[in-house]
Amino acid sequence: MEREPGEEFRDRRVTVVGLARSGVAAARLLVAVGARVTVADAKEEAQLGPMLAQLDRKAVAVRVGPAYEAALEGAEVVVVSPGVPVGLPMVRAARARGATVIGELELAFRFLAAPVLAVTGTNGKSTTVTLLGLMAERAGRRAFVGGNIGRALCEAARATWEHRRSAAPGVSPYDVVVAEVSSFQLETIERFRPAVAAVLNVTPDHLDRYEALDDYVAAKARIFMNQTASDTAVLNLDDGRVAAMGRGLRSRRLGFSCRRALRRPEEAGAWLEGGKIVAALGGPPVEVVATGELRLIGGHNLANATAASAIGLAAGWPVEAIRGALRTFPGLEHALELVRERRGVRYVNDSKGTNVDATLKALESFEAPLLLIAGGRDKGGDFSKLREAIARRVKRLILIGEAAPLIKAAMGSFDRLVEAGSLREAVARAAAEAEPGDVVLLSPACASFDMFADYQDRGRQFKQLVHELP
Repeated sequence: MEREPGEEFRDRRVTVVGLARSGVAAARLLVAVGARVTVADAKEEAQLGPMLAQLDRKAVAVRVGPAYEAALEGAEVVVVSPGVPVGLPMVRAARARGATVIGELELAFRFLAAPVLAVTGTNGKSTTVTLLGLMAERAGRRAFVGGNIGRALCEAARATWEHRRSAAPGVSPYDVVVAEVSSFQLETIERFRPAVAAVLNVTPDHLDRYEALDDYVAAKARIFMNQTASDTAVLNLDDGRVAAMGRGLRSRRLGFSCRRALRRPEEAGAWLEGGKIVAALGGPPVEVVATGELRLIGGHNLANATAASAIGLAAGWPVEAIRGALRTFPGLEHALELVRERRGVRYVNDSKGTNVDATLKALESFEAPLLLIAGGRDKGGDFSKLREAIARRVKRLILIGEAAPLIKAAMGSFDRLVEAGSLREAVARAAAEAEPGDVVLLSPACASFDMFADYQDRGRQFKQLVHELP
């Protein structure tokens, strides 16, 4: 007889490492199912106040600060948050003595009853996942949307577990779980098996964590690891690294492309053709939407919309629901978000552009002259890849943060640049130089943690500064 979800953790000593959003959600789920939970974090308790306030301190042991590593010593299960590298000596030692080491994604999956649609990639994950949530809603599906975006998946897992134990009919409060998943989360999966899994793209990123690009690519490819013939893999056929992941998969393969039609008998998926997104899943092609009807900015968002179309059709949703979501979705906060038009100048917030490839796509989204604000904490990106696009499109490059000297050095002979000591100074400088028809673009190509809490904090501060301009 199959064990009920939760039985494998009841009365076991479980340590959750990392008290960000996913760690808190994991701890609350484990407490609910009867585990003996300890939470551990290198930060001091005073820094973790808002997170610890969400936990039942009578049911959870807390080990924080310099001695937090000791919390792993007696653990039978260790649940690591995405920001905790599995190569840390304390994690390796726990695994070596026989402890089970998993992440919050794997933990949540063991409780979910609804099919999972999982999306990963270097860029575009949040946009695509949000689109899928809107498509599911229009298709009449009860969807949980979360993971690496918004709500942690353990929230859905806890709701599912509580629903099973209630008198309510059925085993899940959801018809589908739509999950954004990162390479960090995929490093620690064991059984995670999405019914539909998609890789949008892979470009160099997080090379401060991975020794080589191949390691990063391999982590992304793990999304397909447990799929079977009854599942579906969705692959970007315009990206050679992603297309190569299709070799040897057990699942059904669908593609998406913005460069060519998928009309060969062995191909299926979604593509751009004649100013439209078109799709075919074994039958005649159907028009999904005209690209001119999309509200999203940028060619990369055409790829996201095409990918979402393929995933939505693979999930069995009506074309009408997919079309309706694509026509109305304005885009995400912090992703090429139009903040304000002032004196003929548009101010655009792309704080979510945390790597070189994302900023390159942002630059390619505008024909107008750009005043680009970039910089932050370096993640091992090759800033020289921006040199040609900046030389062609940017009238003034304003650099902030720790990576400013690195970006400046990578620009070669480009001299239309200046360093600013703060985001406020950068916005003021851009506003003073911008002329009607220009675009002031925040697209940092870097992480935010040198100056801000996260990319959202950076984006919101940018928007506030823009709205304060007289």
